[in-house]
Amino acid sequence: MNKLFQFAGEVEKRICFTALALMALLPVLDALLRPFNIIIPFSRFLLLRLLLITALFAAMICTKKKEHIAIALIQFTKSDRLKQILSLITGLVSAFITTILFWNSISLIKYSFWGRTGSFIPEWIFALALPIAFGIIAIRFGIYSVPVSGNKPRKPNWLALFPIMVIILGCIAAMPAIVKIFWGMEGEPNFNPPEILYNLVNQIYDWTFYTRTALIVTLIIAAFLGAPIFIAIGGIAMVLFQAAFLEPDMSIVYIYPALTDMNILAIPLFTLTGFLLSESKAGERLVAAFKAFFGWMPGGMVIATVVICAFFTSFTGASGVTILALGGILYIILKEKSGYPEKFSLGLLTSAGNVGLLFPPSLPLILVGSTTILTLFFMGESSSYRIEHFFIGAIIPGVILVLTRIIFGLSASFKIKVPVEPFNLKEAGSAFKGAVFEILLPFILIIGIISGRFLLGEIAAISVVYVFIVEVLIHKDIKLKDITGVFFKAVPIIGGILIILSMAQALSQVFIVYEIHDNFAGWMQVNVQSKFMFLLYLNIALLLVGCLMDIFSAILVVLPLLIPLGQVYGIDPIHLAVIFIVNLEVGFITPPVGINLFLASSRFNKPFIQICRNVLPFLAAQMGVLLLITYIPWFSTFLVGLFN
Repeated sequence: MNKLFQFAGEVEKRICFTALALMALLPVLDALLRPFNIIIPFSRFLLLRLLLITALFAAMICTKKKEHIAIALIQFTKSDRLKQILSLITGLVSAFITTILFWNSISLIKYSFWGRTGSFIPEWIFALALPIAFGIIAIRFGIYSVPVSGNKPRKPNWLALFPIMVIILGCIAAMPAIVKIFWGMEGEPNFNPPEILYNLVNQIYDWTFYTRTALIVTLIIAAFLGAPIFIAIGGIAMVLFQAAFLEPDMSIVYIYPALTDMNILAIPLFTLTGFLLSESKAGERLVAAFKAFFGWMPGGMVIATVVICAFFTSFTGASGVTILALGGILYIILKEKSGYPEKFSLGLLTSAGNVGLLFPPSLPLILVGSTTILTLFFMGESSSYRIEHFFIGAIIPGVILVLTRIIFGLSASFKIKVPVEPFNLKEAGSAFKGAVFEILLPFILIIGIISGRFLLGEIAAISVVYVFIVEVLIHKDIKLKDITGVFFKAVPIIGGILIILSMAQALSQVFIVYEIHDNFAGWMQVNVQSKFMFLLYLNIALLLVGCLMDIFSAILVVLPLLIPLGQVYGIDPIHLAVIFIVNLEVGFITPPVGINLFLASSRFNKPFIQICRNVLPFLAAQMGVLLLITYIPWFSTFLVGLFN
């Protein structure tokens, strides 16, 4: 049995890796052949189905590796026994929800995709990835929920019965979908299910209606205790759809298109680009180049540090990755080789990890842009904005954030009187030659985005191929046999983000069905009439969100609620997007629960309290920038007006 599980695991890894590789190659081939008026048949259809397969199989791997994005307040308890109990509960809740998604997916295939073709391959074949993924995920959640000691379940062994019971309960809860699969829909000529099942379906709808609040609260609590974010979001969407007596597969109706959306194609590709860079020696080459060019200036290494951190964060989309990947080498250069005090070096590196989130090809910006565009569409609001406009609108605020860190660092350098090194032209030339390909990358991408000659997905694919050629074939930092290892380091972000995104689209549609956006916006307009006060309350609320949630979950869960409010108060969507991201950046370094504070404490092996004290001056500076950007929308809208 173990060999069978191992074989299945290898198969899903290879499918996921192959789909992602083809997803990177196909747009590049399209772009290369376009000048010759050669079109690859069905390329767009196949590309988006490869995205579907990548997302779902990456989510399966995330489940196996226990790396789904979660809030997990459970980590703050020291009791192993309590952790095991909470892990069992959240695992069973997750298995229950994904079992229902499994049956709903089969229902969707039967009624929406059977016999439908978009290429030479019937679409239902690609759609099979939905029930396959959710079925395997459900089984894995069930298996992994049972506490283990070594390789054996803890006694009593009857705990192993819980997953089986929960999956059976999930099948019972999914009876509306099961009846639809085997007996059709009510009103069809052949609809004749057994009376006991028909009555059970009606009772499930009624029970869901009367207990919907309790179910939603339970899912929210499970999320805070450690259940993956996508479980809570998807579960709430299903509860509300069913409580409205809609079709059982309604949630999957919106999950599927979210995983075949051209706007999110760039997310897995830019993620892979970022991890190829972080796993190579690109960071070392960039540090050497910037040190050679700026080391002769007072505060030159501060400039180099901020720019390099911005570069890496813009590609990985996760400031924590920058701290973990580059923190060590930059700390040595700042403290030991350049003479900066320890507290200054720690504060700068902890706070500089997030400055790249406003520069292309930032994954949070892509998510914010796609979420905003889709939410406005569902609201019936016309908008000419594309994701490229969000990139353009974030440039000036991003530059302000970078300059603030640099100016702050320069002023500290003059006070500290850090020694500088004389400029060495030969050394600078050699360092530039070594890092020239990495230095060119952001310029290539920015030109591609602004020129409009390439789609965002094509630019993302070009970045993967470019970085692969540079780091694997030219510099040979990464061996070909290690490519799969780099890929699987990116899987938690790829699978985690995309599965949350799909569930968030279903939840957004529920909000529209229940008119939650309009009701919330109306309540706010009555109780908070001042735009100035609304922006103040917005900043306070988002700072709390940034402290408690990861950036991807915050975007997909919170932003759809704020976009209608922005419309009510006349806030430009791009201005709101910039405010949103900058607030989350500040939240990452806000004591006592900012995530970057914990990562820095771990990476630099320093007490958490010390990291908090060292980051406070940088936090104050970033707060000032946040207020500036919030109350002067020109910074976010000026460039967009030039290109729109």
